[in-house]
Amino acid sequence: MVILRKPVARLTAAALERFLTRARRAVKLRGRVNVLLATSDELRILNRRFRGLDKPTDVLSFAPLPDQDSKFAGDLAVSADIAARNARLLGHPPAAEIKILVLHGLLHLAGYDHESDRGEMAGKEEHLRRQLGLPVTLIGRGQGDSRRKPSRSQPARTVTAGRRRLR
Repeated sequence: MVILRKPVARLTAAALERFLTRARRAVKLRGRVNVLLATSDELRILNRRFRGLDKPTDVLSFAPLPDQDSKFAGDLAVSADIAARNARLLGHPPAAEIKILVLHGLLHLAGYDHESDRGEMAGKEEHLRRQLGLPVTLIGRGQGDSRRKPSRSQPARTVTAGRRRLR
């Protein structure tokens, strides 16, 4: 399910749902994924609550609880505000940036962790970016990509918050 609390030009809930299905299959992630497209203020609240960081972030991934239905892969929350700003800085449409963030979040839900996997997630993200026709990936921005890296954007991290794992 896709919830667009913050509209983005040229991106409908149906279009994001279609991309989500393609990307989930490409990642080989089984189960349903919910995506919330929200404001930076909403992401800040979630980031503070689940990661203890009182600042907005671009994407958060929530893995399912251990006792949840096996047909559920997790939730993603994406900041439309940060996506729009980064898209302007990088010279591509906001809709493409949101798709990059969704792909990044899906990889976290599939168990990848760019902070500890010695480049495995970065390689996978780059391969899938090409396969899905997306511009530079989130991880690729920090690894010598020739395009300008956006400021104040943080990649998602994996933490445990009570019984709810957050990536």
